[in-house]
Amino acid sequence: MTEHDTDLEDDIDEPEGVEVLNDEPGHPEIAEDALASGPSALSRRDPLGVYMRDVQRYPLLSKQEEHDLAVRYFEEDDLDAAKRLVTSNLRLVVKIAYDYRQAYKNILDLVQEGNIGLMQAVKKYDPYKGVKLSSYAAWWIRAYILRYILNNHRLVKVGTTQAQRKLFFNLQKEKARLSALGIEPTAEIIAERLNVPERDVVSMDMRLAAGDASLDAPVGTSDGRSVARVEILPSEDVRVDDTLAEAQVGDQFTEKIHEFGNTLKGKEKRIFDDRLVSEDPKTLQTLGDEFGVSRERVRQIEKRLLKKLKEFLRDELGETVVEVYESH
Repeated sequence: MTEHDTDLEDDIDEPEGVEVLNDEPGHPEIAEDALASGPSALSRRDPLGVYMRDVQRYPLLSKQEEHDLAVRYFEEDDLDAAKRLVTSNLRLVVKIAYDYRQAYKNILDLVQEGNIGLMQAVKKYDPYKGVKLSSYAAWWIRAYILRYILNNHRLVKVGTTQAQRKLFFNLQKEKARLSALGIEPTAEIIAERLNVPERDVVSMDMRLAAGDASLDAPVGTSDGRSVARVEILPSEDVRVDDTLAEAQVGDQFTEKIHEFGNTLKGKEKRIFDDRLVSEDPKTLQTLGDEFGVSRERVRQIEKRLLKKLKEFLRDELGETVVEVYESH
C-alpha cells in the first residue's frame, strides 16, 4: 500500500482522541455469528463467507510485531510493512461493519468502505503516540462506513451538512430517549440537546418520514388517465407566451429608440450613435477631444440625453411597459 493507492477524502478530520477497544495484545474478538464456520453458519456460496475464509489466511500480529511494522512504515515507507498492518486488521473491519448490518443490507459494501478507512488509518498512524493501531483504526473505519451509509441510504441524499449528518444518525434515538423520560420530543428540545438549528430538526424529521418517490411512477389524473409523475410537474422554463410577449416589447423598444435617435442633432446625435447604441462605444474622453470640451461636459450631455430618451419612451409606450422592461 502506498500513499497513492487510494484517493482518500480530506473532509474527515483526524480524531483528537480514540476509543480503546481492547487492552490485550492483538485484536478484539470477532462476533461469533459473523465469523462462525460450518454448515450451519456461513455457506460457501455466501460472498461474505468466502471473504472471511480469505481474510483468516492472514495472521494476527502481536503487540510488538505491530509496533515494529508501524515504525518501519512510519520512518522508511516500507510498503511490505504497510501491507501486513492492513491485512492483519481486516478482521477488525468486518467486526465493525457487522455492527451496522441493520442500517445497510449489503455488508460487503460496508466492509469495502471500511477497508479504505483502514488504509487511511495505517497511512496516518504514528506509532510513537502510544495508541494501539486497532484502536486508532477503528475511528477511521467507522467514519468511512458511516459516511457511506449516509450517502447511500437513499437515492436522494438526506444529510449534506454536519448538522444534518448528526441528525441523520441521532434524531430517532434522541426522540426515543426523550419519550422514555416522559418528555415530549419537540423540535426545539431536540435542537437544544443536539446543538443544531431547529429548522434542521424539522427538515430532517420530514425527510426521514417520507420515502423516495420516483418521477417515472404512474399517477392518476382527473380524467382517469395514468401518466408519469414527471409529466404533471410544473415546468421551471419560461412560458412560450411570456417569451413571445417579451420579444414583442423588445422589438417595440428597439424601434422607438431608433425613432428617438432620428430626432437628435449635433452633439446629442453623436453621443447617441457613438455611445448609447454603438456596439463599440467611444469613451467620454474621446468624444470630449472630438468636441473640444471636457470629459465631464460630455457626461452631462449624455445624462440629459438619457433622461429625454426615458421620457420619450414613456410617452410612446406607457409608464407600465417601461418599468416592466427596465426590471428585466
